[in-house]
Amino acid sequence: MKLHPFTHTILAVLERRFGDAAQDLIEKSPLLQYLNIKTQSANRGAKARGAFANHYALYVLIEDYIHQGYLGAKAGQYKQYEGARYADLFRRQRELPFGAKLQNHALNSRLNEEFAKYFPASGMRPILRDQTDQKYWINEGLLLVQVGTGTERREQNIAEAVLDIIDHYVKAKRSAFEQFIDACRKISTLSSKDPSGASAFIESQLQPNVDARIFEIVSFAILKAHYGEQSIFWGWSANELRQDFLALYKTGRTNANDGGIDFVMKPLGRFFQVTETIDVNKYFLDIDKIHRFPLTFVVKTTESEEAVRRQLQAEAQRKYGVDVIVQQYMEAVEEVIPIPRLMQVFDKSVQMGKLAQIMDEIVLQSRVEFNVDEDEDNETSDDT
Repeated sequence: MKLHPFTHTILAVLERRFGDAAQDLIEKSPLLQYLNIKTQSANRGAKARGAFANHYALYVLIEDYIHQGYLGAKAGQYKQYEGARYADLFRRQRELPFGAKLQNHALNSRLNEEFAKYFPASGMRPILRDQTDQKYWINEGLLLVQVGTGTERREQNIAEAVLDIIDHYVKAKRSAFEQFIDACRKISTLSSKDPSGASAFIESQLQPNVDARIFEIVSFAILKAHYGEQSIFWGWSANELRQDFLALYKTGRTNANDGGIDFVMKPLGRFFQVTETIDVNKYFLDIDKIHRFPLTFVVKTTESEEAVRRQLQAEAQRKYGVDVIVQQYMEAVEEVIPIPRLMQVFDKSVQMGKLAQIMDEIVLQSRVEFNVDEDEDNETSDDT
């Protein structure tokens, strides 16, 4: 089992509840080991991706298990339970912190699929369900763990400990998010005459190891401010021209199945795709999704635009080998915007007095992406 900083929190929860059996429990429980894997980002700050869907699928089912009395008066009778209603579970997970926009994938398949990937020999899956009646159960076999040996062998139910561990994980991620938001607010007050602090902060959010959501949000805020200073004249005839400033819109949530469009520019109709890779298959798949309409790629790389284009050209030649096909795809790569270009644009915008605008946009989009509204944000700040 791989140890990381949050492992100590998991062990502390187990020690508080089960004393000396804590180490034995985590070594014998696939479910606790799965949680250990899924909480690695807890102490890495807001830049590390925090996953809540699978955590919350576990959480709401175990919470239902406890509320129905199977940890108390009805212990040993869970096999007779008629099951939790899907609608109730789905509603409950959306009430949890950061859960307002969670979808049904974790409850329906993803938790089980991921668990099977990590523990293929286990034979058990966390969620049991009746698709016809839309009823769900937690696999009680994963909650009951045998510890000790010989005459000291005993069974422990880890249901409450699992909820406690997930609560601690969410608290850690919420704290990291609040620190990120507070930093954004402080940065927004810096003078454009002393931009070094702002530049260093933004650059730290644009590194290759940053959570894709943070990278996309920061990129969007920078580019929105940048293009917002530019205008075009257009109209139906030479005598009917109008001036419009360019406006960038974020089309949805990060990693959404949106056909390869993350940002859209009005009135030019440019499409932007944010990507973490220089994989020619990924680029050309996105281009094919929109019938080879030109795309601008915002790339999480420290390489130059020219270097990325050369790599794409070389990969395309190896993949297709026909010049006319390669040319068609390369012409559909309208622009490549890597991290160095984003920083140039940011520094220029700061000089133009756009720092507060950029940071406010980052705060706004972060709340949307991480499912935290202003009221919840203020409540959390008061608590911390």
